[in-house]
Amino acid sequence: MGPQPSAGSFARILMVRVLIASMLALPVLSGAAAHHGWSWADADQIELKGTIRDIYIGPPHPTLDVETASDGVWRVELGNPRQTERAGFVEGSAKVGDEIVAIGNRSQDASEKRMKAVRITVGGKTYDIYPERIKTN
Repeated sequence: MGPQPSAGSFARILMVRVLIASMLALPVLSGAAAHHGWSWADADQIELKGTIRDIYIGPPHPTLDVETASDGVWRVELGNPRQTERAGFVEGSAKVGDEIVAIGNRSQDASEKRMKAVRITVGGKTYDIYPERIKTN
């Protein structure tokens, strides 16, 4: 049997492993922060009117696919599931075929039909997803 590693050697090995794991996780965490923030969205808000073609209620963000009369189908992102639920929008609040008005910030990439909604109105009921960000009344 050879010499036993010292406690200091174990500590250095552990630190190297933690450092490597942190470096490997960094791109994943950076991508998540970029997706969940507002940096991808235009500062100005738009109003989008259309018909709901698909509904997804779940993580990371509930989404609605909304077909407009003049501009095709848009992806409308809501808040995280808990935030969207706090706004009152839950499973069954809307169905495919319902008319919707969404106010929010569209993607800075004009070729991408995607918006982060701050307020949606479905069936005469308004859901303020991000009330502190609403710029129009």
